[in-house]
Amino acid sequence: MQKTLQPDGWAKPAGYANGVSARGRVIHVAGQIGWNQDSKFETDDFVGQVRQSLQNIVAVLACGDARPEHIVSMTWYFTNKREYLDNLKGVGQAYRETIGRNFPAMTAIAVSALVEDRAKVEIQAVAVVPDP
Repeated sequence: MQKTLQPDGWAKPAGYANGVSARGRVIHVAGQIGWNQDSKFETDDFVGQVRQSLQNIVAVLACGDARPEHIVSMTWYFTNKREYLDNLKGVGQAYRETIGRNFPAMTAIAVSALVEDRAKVEIQAVAVVPDP
């Protein structure tokens, strides 16, 4: 079971939660980048890499009998703040199509580089599968 934590009087955040409490089995998903299951990039497009990163997270969760709605937190790392901000509409669409309308606690961090040179984004996730 998950509960969104929203302090009284705070403006409601768009597309994320300020906090989430959950009880159950925890799954930690390592940072996923925008390459496919063969570790090959199919695109250098920012939104395309976001979509693939999210699809990779969903695939890892499925191995642990978890679904996108079990995600309680995500950390996004991207190499170009302007590219991220200029593509928010496409990022939001890719997110909703892949994750749905689940809005976990999120952090977004601009970094100078990622380990894989072609990677433009890396997303780490934590999910909690409710107890039976």
